[in-house]
Amino acid sequence: MTLSKYIYSYNRLFYLCILLLIPFFIHANVSVLTTSGLSNAIKSDGVYVWKNIPYAKPPVGDLRWKAPQEISSTNKVLSGNGSACIQEPSRYAGLEGEGVVGSEDCLYLNIYKPEKNSNDKLPVMFWIHGGGNTTGTKDYYNFSKLSSSKGIVVVVINYRLGPLGWFRHPAIQSLQDGIDKSSNFGTLDIIMALKWVQKNIHNFDGDKNNVTIFGESAGGHNVMTMLATPLSNGLFHKAISQSGYTTSYTAEQSLGVSSNNSVINDFGSLNVFSNASVLKITDGVIKNFNELDLQSQRRFLKNLKAEDFLSIYLELEKETFDYIPLVNRDGIVIPNEGILSALGNNKYAKNVPVIFGSNKDELSLWLGVNNYFSERTYPFTRLIPISKIELKNPDLYKLWLSVRSEAWKLRGVDEPLLQLEKAGYKNTYAYRFDWDDQKKSFFADFPNMIGAAHGLEIAFLTTEYKFGPVSSYVYPKTDERDQMEETFLSAWSNFAKKGEPIIENAKVQWEKYTSSEQAFMVLDNLKQLRSISDKKNMDDILSFANTNVATDLEKCLLVRETVINIGDPNVSLLNNWNNGSCNRFDLEFELRKIEDDLISKYGQVSVF
Repeated sequence: MTLSKYIYSYNRLFYLCILLLIPFFIHANVSVLTTSGLSNAIKSDGVYVWKNIPYAKPPVGDLRWKAPQEISSTNKVLSGNGSACIQEPSRYAGLEGEGVVGSEDCLYLNIYKPEKNSNDKLPVMFWIHGGGNTTGTKDYYNFSKLSSSKGIVVVVINYRLGPLGWFRHPAIQSLQDGIDKSSNFGTLDIIMALKWVQKNIHNFDGDKNNVTIFGESAGGHNVMTMLATPLSNGLFHKAISQSGYTTSYTAEQSLGVSSNNSVINDFGSLNVFSNASVLKITDGVIKNFNELDLQSQRRFLKNLKAEDFLSIYLELEKETFDYIPLVNRDGIVIPNEGILSALGNNKYAKNVPVIFGSNKDELSLWLGVNNYFSERTYPFTRLIPISKIELKNPDLYKLWLSVRSEAWKLRGVDEPLLQLEKAGYKNTYAYRFDWDDQKKSFFADFPNMIGAAHGLEIAFLTTEYKFGPVSSYVYPKTDERDQMEETFLSAWSNFAKKGEPIIENAKVQWEKYTSSEQAFMVLDNLKQLRSISDKKNMDDILSFANTNVATDLEKCLLVRETVINIGDPNVSLLNNWNNGSCNRFDLEFELRKIEDDLISKYGQVSVF
C-alpha cells in the first residue's frame, strides 16, 4: 500500500470513528451514575426522564415500620423497574384493580431534565403527590413541559402510604430505638428522598442549593410537615403547598385509646387489631391478637403479608381510610405541639420563600358527586342508558360548597401563613385558584357542579388534562386554558428560580402575604387575574351556615364537617355554635344514618 492510500484509509477510519462516537457525545449524560447505581434515561418530549431510581433500601421484612435506610453506593446498572406503594385501588391515582395494588418495595423516584441545557446548574422542583397519604404514585404525574419549557429539573417520588407509612403500636415503637421509635415513616421517606437529591442531583444538572418542594392536597400537607419538622433543615430552599392542611394526631388518637382506656378513635391501631379477626397459632393454641405478648405481636405484624395487613383495615368498613389517624406527633419527626403550632415556632423555622394556596370550590370534588346533593336522572327512559346528573337543591349545594371551601382556605392557607410570619418568615405568598371555564353539557352543569375543584389546578402544571370521560368538558381547549397553563408554569418556575412568583404577561403584581393585608392572588384567566384581600375568621365563615336554605340538622352537620376537617379538630366551636343548638343532635349517628339511607336508595353514596 502506498503512503497516500494508507493516509486516505486512515482518515476514513478516523472520521468513521468520529461519526460512530457522535451519538455517544450527544447523549453522554443519558446514563447517570448515582449513589443508587447507574440509571439510564428515556428521551421524550424535549426532556430526559430517569425512572424508578431507588432512593432507599426496600422497607420490607424487619425494615417495615422503620426509618428508611440509605442504599450503599454501587456501580450496578439499575433495572428501571419499580412499583407504586401498596394501597387501595383508586381511579383518581391512576391505579385501578381489585383488593390491594402496589408493593412494599416502592421507594423510587423519577427525574425530568431538559434535553437542552447550557451546562448551567438548574433549579430543582421536588413534587410530593397527594391522595390523603393513602393513595397515589409518582407515575401519575408528567412534568415534561414544566422541565423543558422552563429549564427546571423535576423530581417526583413515591413514599410509604396508609398504615404502612404511618403506624403507632406498642409492639413496634416500644421495641425499637432512636429514630425508629418514630411512627411517621412516610414522612421520613420524603426526608430521605430530599437527602438523596442533595447527594445526587448535580449529576442531573440540578442545583442542590436551589430545591423547591411542592405538592397538592396530602402533598401540600407534607410540604407543611417539611416546614415543621426539625429533620429537614437545609434540604430545601422554597416551598409551595397547593390545597394543603395541618392535621396531625396525638399519640392517644393514633392508638385510638385514651390514658383511661376509653375508645376515642375506632380506627386507631389498638382498636383495629382488637376488633379485627386477627388470630395466631401459638404453641398449637389459637389466640386472639390481644392475648399475645408484645414480642409475639411484633413478630405477627412484621411477618404479616402487606396485602393481608392492609386488608384488615379495608375489611372494617367502607371509607375506613378517611378515618385512619396518620401523621402524628411523635416528638421525633413531628413536634409534640403539632404542625400548625410548630410552623409558628422559630425553633423550627426554615425562613424560606413560601406559597400556600387553595381552590375556590375545593369540596365540589366530593359534594358534587354525592347522592345527597346530586342525582342521576334518565330524561328519556331507563331503558335508554343516557343519564344526566343534576343538583337536587342548588342553593343547599352552594351553601355547603362555599362554607367548606372558604374554611379550607382559612385553615390551609391563612392560619399557617400567619404562623410562619410569627416565626419570622418574610417572603410568603398566597393564592386562590378560581378558574372554572368549563363547558356546560346536556349531561351536567360542569361550571356550577365542578368549578375550581380540588386538584383541578394540577393539570396546568403537568399539561395533561385528565378528568376521565368528561375531560373535554372540564378542560375545554380554549385560549383561557392556555393562559391558565402559562400562568402556572411561569409563576411556579419563576418562584423556583428567584423566590418570587412572577406571572409573565400579567398586568398585576403578586403581593406578599402579611398579617396586616392578607393579600392573595386570584389565579384565573388573564382578564380575571387580580390581587385582593379578604380577611375572614372561622366565626365569620360559620355565620353563613345559619340560613333558611338548610334544615337545623343540615346546618349542624355542615358546621361539624367544617370544624373537624382540614386541620386539627375544634370540637368546642361545634359545641358552642349558635348558642349550643347542635348539642341536641347525635351528629355522628345522623351522618351514618344519611349514608345508610343513600346506600339503601341508590346502592352507594356517590352518583358514580
